[in-house]
Amino acid sequence: MTQEQLRLAEKNAHAAHWKKFGPYLTERQWGTVREDYSHDGNAWDYLPHDMARSTAYRWGEEGIGGISDDEQLLCFSVALWNGNDNQLKERLFGLTNGQGNHGEDVKECYYYLDSTPTHSYMKMLYKYPQRAFPYQKLLDENARRSRQEEEYELLDTGIFDAGRYFDVFLEYAKAGPDDILIQVTVHNRGPRRARLQVLPQLWFRNTWSWGYDDYRPEMHATKNGSVSIHHKRLGRFHFYCDQKPQLLFCDNETNGVRRYGLPREGRYFKDGINDYVVQGDKSAINPEQIGTKAAAQYNLTLAPGQQRVVRLRLSKAEWDAPFANFDRQFATRKQEANEFYDCIQEALTNPDARNIQRQAFAGMLWSKQYYYYDVSQWLDGDPAMDPADPGRRLGRNRKWRHLYNADIISMPDKWEYPWYAAWDLAFHCIPLAMVDTEFAKTQLRLLTKDGYMHPSGQLPAYEWNLNDVNPPVHAWATWRVYQMDKKLHHGRADTQFLEAVFHKLALNFTWWVNRKDKSERNIFEGGFLGLDNIGVFDRSAPLPTGGKIEQSDGTSWMAMFAMNMVRIALELAKTNPVYQEMAGKFFEHFLYIADAMTRGGDGAFNLWDEEDQFYYDVLHTPDDSRTKLKVRSIVGLIPLFAIEVIEQDLLDSLPEFTARARWLIENRPYLAKLVSRWEEPGKGARHKLSLLRQDRLRKLLTRMLDEKEFLSDYGIRAMSRYHLTHPYVFSTPDADFSVSYVPGEAESSMFGGNSNWRGPIWFPINYLIIESLQRYYFYYGDSFQIEFPTGSGKLHNLKQVADALSERLTRLLLKDEQGRRPAFGNAELQQTDPHFRDHLLFHEYFHGDNGRGMGASHQTGWTGLIVRLLT
Repeated sequence: MTQEQLRLAEKNAHAAHWKKFGPYLTERQWGTVREDYSHDGNAWDYLPHDMARSTAYRWGEEGIGGISDDEQLLCFSVALWNGNDNQLKERLFGLTNGQGNHGEDVKECYYYLDSTPTHSYMKMLYKYPQRAFPYQKLLDENARRSRQEEEYELLDTGIFDAGRYFDVFLEYAKAGPDDILIQVTVHNRGPRRARLQVLPQLWFRNTWSWGYDDYRPEMHATKNGSVSIHHKRLGRFHFYCDQKPQLLFCDNETNGVRRYGLPREGRYFKDGINDYVVQGDKSAINPEQIGTKAAAQYNLTLAPGQQRVVRLRLSKAEWDAPFANFDRQFATRKQEANEFYDCIQEALTNPDARNIQRQAFAGMLWSKQYYYYDVSQWLDGDPAMDPADPGRRLGRNRKWRHLYNADIISMPDKWEYPWYAAWDLAFHCIPLAMVDTEFAKTQLRLLTKDGYMHPSGQLPAYEWNLNDVNPPVHAWATWRVYQMDKKLHHGRADTQFLEAVFHKLALNFTWWVNRKDKSERNIFEGGFLGLDNIGVFDRSAPLPTGGKIEQSDGTSWMAMFAMNMVRIALELAKTNPVYQEMAGKFFEHFLYIADAMTRGGDGAFNLWDEEDQFYYDVLHTPDDSRTKLKVRSIVGLIPLFAIEVIEQDLLDSLPEFTARARWLIENRPYLAKLVSRWEEPGKGARHKLSLLRQDRLRKLLTRMLDEKEFLSDYGIRAMSRYHLTHPYVFSTPDADFSVSYVPGEAESSMFGGNSNWRGPIWFPINYLIIESLQRYYFYYGDSFQIEFPTGSGKLHNLKQVADALSERLTRLLLKDEQGRRPAFGNAELQQTDPHFRDHLLFHEYFHGDNGRGMGASHQTGWTGLIVRLLT
């Protein structure tokens, strides 16, 4: 075992808490739902970026490349000042949903470069301009641009031209669970001498201002130039700063003067260090060098090309010579990180692919965040605050008073999405399980716990609307992570994990049946289901026609859910025969859903269109008429995902389930027709359970693999390119509703307009397509061949098709023959500059025609699935 694997084992055995400290700060606490105490629920405007430096947060803390303990009591991050900005650079800047021409977007340049699972070594890079940061220029130009134009990014401003910026590398190495070495390395990339102030900052999360516990922790300067830190729940820590810089102190408390126009009363506020450094206000910091926030002030001058290093140490132990063995310990942890990833990447020999995969893992691990949200307290307000607006109790998340979250959770993107989303989290767990299966399992269990799952059985969607609905992929992720964990431990299965999640998901399945199939026809609704603008209408809003949408994707997701539950129950039945009955129940429900997909639930109207050879959503209006909404999108491809292959040996060992399945097939012949070749073993005496018989599978794949429709050079598009010249139009007496192929950013404001499912390439859907094709191949073997691409005359088996799609997806980030990465688009600095070209961004989605990265720029979460595709 490597040293990092030993640390993981110690943590899992509760022998040493190597994950006590980690990258648990968010990158944006301002503008979040949790910090919103407005009367109208406008979170973006209630606490904007400009007021963030002056406002003590209620629910969490933010910083650039920062760390905290796992309760976020003590926080650390680095602030910077180039001498030109009107404020310290201590948080990332970006546009709100209303300011960006495609919704909210971070306007900074930073990269996660490395991290081990225990965070024993971490590295990130922030690029800081030497000239004044173009805050207003970014605001003005994005406001000027329309939704049909590209976003105006920081690189577009020219602020990095001629290398006039600092590369600031932040590195952490743990000498022990409570002993953290910190190194800040600054490079002057410009042609001139430049000055920079580096201000490492420590502070306590404000837990004393809300009226529950007035205990105030403390940090103060010592005679030897260190900072002594004490918190009743953490004990005593010491912060050592090499080269004896000046220490500055204030308090993590709201500046009432700036925020509300209140009198100052001789206090030292959260923005005190900012005001001292930027404005020269000496009255803003505490001369007694005591408080709840502190900074070390380093004034650096760097010649062109020069680098300077700042060394720090945060330790529970008291050291006479804290930097005596600093460099050696840092080098050791770096080497141990290399050894750990050498094991993970043993079969991956391409240096560029190894770099991409390692940075993807880094992004996944850096995107952990301490997420704190008590809905009851948030709705009612705190005792020390002004009384809450009565309207809050009738507003957002009012039905989720039971929800109490205070955990380390994997975030989609800690700036653009600094809150968990149910289906994102499920996808995160697949790449996370490659490096830390215990953390992946913990994440999957988390959302099914009582403080998360609603008493009705619903999983929370995301903080903007906990009551919304994400696709039910939790069972799929649970089964996959269970299999990965079992393989890692050489066949030793964690059935306790599998069983615990299974029971909660059975409740969630029942919730879906009761709430999203109200007509009891096994045709499901579900709303937007994570696919923001995919449809003709906003699927989470009342329809302009009245009635409801019978969703092809919602129904297919439920078929997949039922099948995943069958497979989990069969696994559990190996050691507890009681689960055979549960497997039979979910098997039966799968058959009913499959029947509804084919015959419409009442035998009158189905979701499959024989003429178009495709699945569509159906509009069911109050006059009981039905209309197929003929938009060719991934909504019609999701039936592919409902596929499971079961070995004959497993069936032989479970006679009760096998007898129930045989009875259904023999006594319900209309259902038997739906289960493609269940009684006819495939390759290796295997049985296939899927929504698609072979002829329909072939028809669907023929359309999906057509380059004039879904198949791009970089994967499967979310919408067919057919709609570029053939928009779908649905007319009502009041308006026409149109859907066209849009390969780039969204051109509509539906669901905020910051995501687009009308043409781009999305990793999670592509990953499920690839996995499904692999499962079909597992059953058919070489007996099923199809043209790839459609019309090429070249036949391939389904494994070859899956491999080809994987290659197209990884092509997005890999260098081509000219050394260019499609995801970087036309950004020449990123494509060619040696200080940019090998630092990766893992975007939310990618342009459907040219592969340019778009949306959230650090959504390593589900785009991190690339780690499973690189070979």
